[in-house]
Formats: sequence, structure tokens, C-alpha cells
Amino acid sequence: MGAVQDILDDGLGGIQHNALTGKVEDLIRWARSRSSWGATFGLACCAIEMMGTGGSHYDISRFGMEVFRASPRQADVMIVAGRVSQKMAPVLRQVYDQMMEPKWVISMGVCASSGGMFNNYAIVQGVDQIVPVDVYAPGCPPTPETLIHAIETLHGLIETGEIMKRRAASGAGANVHITEIPAAVEPTPVLLGNAPARVG
Repeated sequence: MGAVQDILDDGLGGIQHNALTGKVEDLIRWARSRSSWGATFGLACCAIEMMGTGGSHYDISRFGMEVFRASPRQADVMIVAGRVSQKMAPVLRQVYDQMMEPKWVISMGVCASSGGMFNNYAIVQGVDQIVPVDVYAPGCPPTPETLIHAIETLHGLIETGEIMKRRAASGAGANVHITEIPAAVEPTPVLLGNAPARVG
């Protein structure tokens, strides 16, 4: 036990070096991707699906995100779940501005992403007009599996460092669109990286 074993053998996937030869940047990105805390911004029916994702059936704590923070100063991922009204837009921007850097945004649902069926003056036609969006989760409302897919996509972008390069180059979010995962009648596996894990 005196030798430092490869971190991959110790279960810390994604880091290709051991603790002595690993780059500090890789260690920081790995830690960030597995300890992101959500600032919930549930505005409509998508928020029910987001709450369901935090429940015991889907168990979002497997991703290090079991703590939804009410304080923006303790969160680094904003999940905008539902339609954003013109009156709520300045509040959403204020919460985003109070979050610590680096911070990321997931747009959950059609209404948050494009205004959805509410094509009128009262609803913002896409939350990307207010905050830079990194991952778009489609659906009306998206299933918990779709939100988990969006979270895993965001974690992958954080770990590779690709998301920071995009933000530095454009000043905007990563603008990644994922596909919707439909709800299944039978319990389906939720994939964690490459290893399937049973839900149910």
C-alpha cells in the first residue's frame, strides 16, 4: 500500500495520472464536474420534473448534486425550469449575477428555451436573452432522464475544459442541445458515463 496507485484503479474516472503526476487543472476540473450544486429556478411545470429528479427514484445525489441551494452564492449551476416572464427576468439575472464563478446554466424545457407555446409579450422568448445557456434540455416537460442527461453532458464539458474555452472565445454559453429521453413504462437504466446503473 506504500505506492500510489493509479487514480483510475481507485475509482476516480477521467483522470489519466496518479495523484503525484496529475495536472492541477485536471484535478480541479474533475472536482468541479462532480461537486456542482444547483441553484433551482423552478418557474412552472418543469419544476415538478426537476424535483422528481432529486427524489429517491432518480437520486441525483449520485452526481454530487443532492444539495439544491437557496442561496446563489453557494451554487454554480442554475437550472431554469419553466417559462420566464418579463417580470421575472430581472430577478433571474440578479440571481445569476450573484452566483460564484465559474457558473453554468441549464435551460430545462421548451418554455425556458424558446418561450414554448407562449408566444406573447409577457413571456421571454428564450432564457438565453437573459443569461448565457450552456445546455438545453428539450421536452414539455422534460423527463427526469432528460435532465440527468443534460447534467451529465454539462459535467462532461466541465471535465474536459471545453466549456471554459467556448465561454472565453464567445462570451456566451456553450449552447449545447441534447436529445430528449422519453419516459418509459418500465424502469430503464440511467447511464453514468459508460457504466449502466439501474433505476427503480
